[in-house]
Amino acid sequence: MTRWMFGAALAASLCTASPALAEAPATAPAAAPAPVDPARLAIARTTVNSIFPVGTYARIMDGTLTTMIPQIMGGVGKIPLRDLAGIAGLSQEKVAEMGPGTIKQIMEILDPAYERRTQAMMTGMFREMGGMMASFEPTMRDGLANAYARRFTAQQLADMNAFFATPSGKAYAADAMTIFMDPEVMSAMQAFMPKMMKQMPDLIKKVSDSTADLPKRKHMNDLTPSERKRLAELLGVKESELEASEAAKPGASS
Repeated sequence: MTRWMFGAALAASLCTASPALAEAPATAPAAAPAPVDPARLAIARTTVNSIFPVGTYARIMDGTLTTMIPQIMGGVGKIPLRDLAGIAGLSQEKVAEMGPGTIKQIMEILDPAYERRTQAMMTGMFREMGGMMASFEPTMRDGLANAYARRFTAQQLADMNAFFATPSGKAYAADAMTIFMDPEVMSAMQAFMPKMMKQMPDLIKKVSDSTADLPKRKHMNDLTPSERKRLAELLGVKESELEASEAAKPGASS
């Protein structure tokens, strides 16, 4: 793939999706925590009702994030594509060969309406997520109540609730969960983004180096017949499909 084709494909994918840059290692399920003292949990529920009132997710998704979309897009659009390519894993030699073009400059050629299109997509996504997350609020509130009950004593929780009952406390609690989405906070985060992007390739390399001594991941051709059969069963596919998928990977024939 030529450099310009790679750049165009990367720019388009960044404007329509958010693929993970790295795989999270699998972890064993945590042991069930000990029961929380019911009396302390009751006090913690009052605390959580103050700092996480009903409708918090809707305020974050529909009220705050949607107003930040133009700023978010503007900040991302100014990032040189070669900085993002380094994060995506392209070698430093290939990155050095890339031009100085930004996502905005490239997408203005590929899709003149990309800003309006992306803004409409993100606005719709946040609004839909707001409704979805609202249905999750009771579960989230239960989790917060348990966390507060474990972390703070009954007296500490009572002190918090006494403060939240005051005019100043109510004002603080009402925005405690949304203050991080304030435009000024988001602007500060956006200002840090270019510096983070430049440091990210080195960070990713250090993370990769930390696993250099571990056994290499297996490819399909490395699996034993029994392993391949078991993998196909787990995925619900035929073994021949696994082989076809491996053969279709870039560089598989080399």
